[in-house]
Amino acid sequence: MNRKTLVLPALIGLLAPTLAACGGSGSGDGDDPIAAGTTDRFTASKEVPAPFDPAYAYDAGSWNVLRQTLQTLMALPRGGGEPEPEAAQKCGFTDTGNERYACTLRKDLTFADGKPLTASDVKFSIERVRDMKVANPSGSAQLVSNVETIEVQGERGIVFHLKTPDATFPYKLATPTAGIVSPDHYDKNKLRDGFELDGSGPYTVKQEVEDNQLVKAVFTKNPKYKGSFTPQNDKVELRTFQNASAMGEALEDGDIDLMTRTMSPEQIKRLDTSPAKNIDLVDMPGLEIRYLAFNTNAPSVKDKAVRQAMAQVIDRGALIGEVYGSSADPLYSLVPTTITGHSNSFFNRYSEPSPKKAKDILRRAGIDAPVKLTLHYTTDHYGPATKKEFETLRQQLNDSGLFDVQIKGHIWNTFRAAEQKGEYDVYGMGWFPDFPDADNFLAPFLDEDNFLGSPYRNNTINSELIPASRREADRLSAAKSLERIQDIVADDVPVLPLWQGKQYIAARDDITGVEWALNSSSNLQLWELARGVGD
Repeated sequence: MNRKTLVLPALIGLLAPTLAACGGSGSGDGDDPIAAGTTDRFTASKEVPAPFDPAYAYDAGSWNVLRQTLQTLMALPRGGGEPEPEAAQKCGFTDTGNERYACTLRKDLTFADGKPLTASDVKFSIERVRDMKVANPSGSAQLVSNVETIEVQGERGIVFHLKTPDATFPYKLATPTAGIVSPDHYDKNKLRDGFELDGSGPYTVKQEVEDNQLVKAVFTKNPKYKGSFTPQNDKVELRTFQNASAMGEALEDGDIDLMTRTMSPEQIKRLDTSPAKNIDLVDMPGLEIRYLAFNTNAPSVKDKAVRQAMAQVIDRGALIGEVYGSSADPLYSLVPTTITGHSNSFFNRYSEPSPKKAKDILRRAGIDAPVKLTLHYTTDHYGPATKKEFETLRQQLNDSGLFDVQIKGHIWNTFRAAEQKGEYDVYGMGWFPDFPDADNFLAPFLDEDNFLGSPYRNNTINSELIPASRREADRLSAAKSLERIQDIVADDVPVLPLWQGKQYIAARDDITGVEWALNSSSNLQLWELARGVGD
């Protein structure tokens, strides 16, 4: 068996694995670390000074490093579902309005350096992220910006008083942004530049850096760790590669044991139809989405008729067929189809692609065609197929006769910094959710502290619908508010959803725990991996 498809039941929007990987059980040998490959590139620069500071890091690649080393009060359980205590012994809302959230820490917690971890450290960590948002434009602070005050009760008790009700707050405490750090290693008012990282999580980490780029992160089991995870290995290496091709060659040559972010569609197809010896391809549902974002203040796209016309022209099915094949599905909302509260708002609004209808939209708004635009994309962050994706989008828009589109690629560090400064009118982005709830596919793009730095605001969304949805602990009860948000987005088009991706791991067949090593939010869980016996 060389391909393993995980068939997963829905559980609060998260899908839980049921099929175990081939191979026997066993812990990894500390002298023979498991090696994982990634095409994520980590560079410390003026534009990105602190890639592994929880007050700064806000992308899937960096979080995959932080999750192994920083401990959080809460964590998503192995098979998905609602968050459960991690550094905490217990947590819960203590009022009926979801505004007061109390936790008790586990006994005798320590950081990896031996210093006791107390409730005061939790308070320091959360306040540090919340209060540093002015110095950090990445948007991570929005996850904890609703915290008004934090009350410490002895060594182990801590109470969060929220500004407004938020039933999703336990999920936010499970993200690396809420990772617990020590004042001995982190300044309250200053980012920790570079790649150093200290915490109380399952692993300690040692970095290998060349020319301000991380080439390898070596995770070693933390003997002082006390939490809900049980590491199945003593050491894991995360190695970075320039591209998917080099990463794939390393797997086939036995230089690494598994690879995930980001394989090319061609690699996935080849591993599926003509698998290499002793390599298994595991595919599973995912919550990754891709979309176009707009600087709604830019003259070229300020009139929403231009954005609506683009939504009316773009053919998602043809785009996926041309570029991604079976590894993606069309998406007609920011909220993926497997998440509670999803609505096909863009399909309901625009139906099938139609240049004729798009022409009418522009004509009614008094806009002359063709509309000149440049679509910007990142060349090194979302995988090798991104360029082809934007070439296809350009062709679709230009073939309509309504647009005169050029495309331009940029490396991630330059791209992200320019996007946050509002230098691009239209640009392509991806989103790997912080947690599996519809709120996390809406608020990060629409709230005042949105991570895009978007100027788009809608008072109904921000003042009424998001707060209303967060009051509902039962997420089914929040669906009406969530669906209204999606309908407004489909009409105003501050963002244009394109597709929802599946996710894959390719691993040598003596590696066990692969089916648990990547959750639906594309978060690596390296502690699940072990070296067993091949098929």
